[in-house]
Amino acid sequence: MSGRGPRSGEALARFLIRRAARTAPPGLAARLEEEWLADLTARQSALGRVRFALGCSWAMRVIAREFGAAAAAAAGSASGQRLLVDSGGYDFSRLSRRTVAMIAIVCLHAAIFYLYLTTFGPRDAASMSTPLAAGFITAPHRTLRPTRLPPPTLTRTVIDNVPEPRIPLDLPTQSSAITVVHRSQPAAPPPPYPTPKPVNVVMGGPGAGFPNTEDYYPPAARRLGESGTAAVRVCVGPSGRLTSAPAILRSSGLALIDGGALRLARAGSGHYRPTTEDGRPVSGCYPFLISFRLRDF
Repeated sequence: MSGRGPRSGEALARFLIRRAARTAPPGLAARLEEEWLADLTARQSALGRVRFALGCSWAMRVIAREFGAAAAAAAGSASGQRLLVDSGGYDFSRLSRRTVAMIAIVCLHAAIFYLYLTTFGPRDAASMSTPLAAGFITAPHRTLRPTRLPPPTLTRTVIDNVPEPRIPLDLPTQSSAITVVHRSQPAAPPPPYPTPKPVNVVMGGPGAGFPNTEDYYPPAARRLGESGTAAVRVCVGPSGRLTSAPAILRSSGLALIDGGALRLARAGSGHYRPTTEDGRPVSGCYPFLISFRLRDF
């Protein structure tokens, strides 16, 4: 039974394709049948082959209807009626394989879409669903009765003939001398504090490749003839780059000169000599002077 299903589906599909191709125009029937049968072998499942055959049948009906309309238009013009028949009357014998394949693909998709609508489409909602009814469930009220415990049974215990305690008064006394000797030990002297090792610290500053001061002279200050010196404080890491924004430690008294000094200090990031401790570069902050002077040319 498992092998008969695909064979019967393939036989039905071939029958439908041959029947559809026979209704095609004379110049198109053999070519359509050959191409449709070739496309049929590419389908693996029996259901896909049957769907493809149904799509070919539907496409053949559309082609036959259009061909009949074109033939009617040609007959009307031959009988004396002035009808404008242009390229609408196609010669179906000259259709290419690509055109036929496109028609077959469109027909196949249309057939699959129709089967999906008819098979998986929504059915009558009234027959599938019933109206929901809401209600409250009333549970019977249960009365809880207290459980009566039996009264406790009490017994009285009487203790008779308890001997009185007797303490002997003539206990022997023994005395022993205990000598406690305290030995004083001298306290150990505290360990000496280690002598701090002197560290050779070398402050950093502008290094090789530091920008030229003249390149950052404010043009407005140059036009006004302003000049001065500002002390800028920078914090530099071991790589010679700034770790924070530079700040004015001592102003020159001119806002333009101070602004130019800050821009120069920021531009020199990466070209500073870091502070060293015993020859090892470390992070540190230090000030340095930036002077802007007018030159006489």
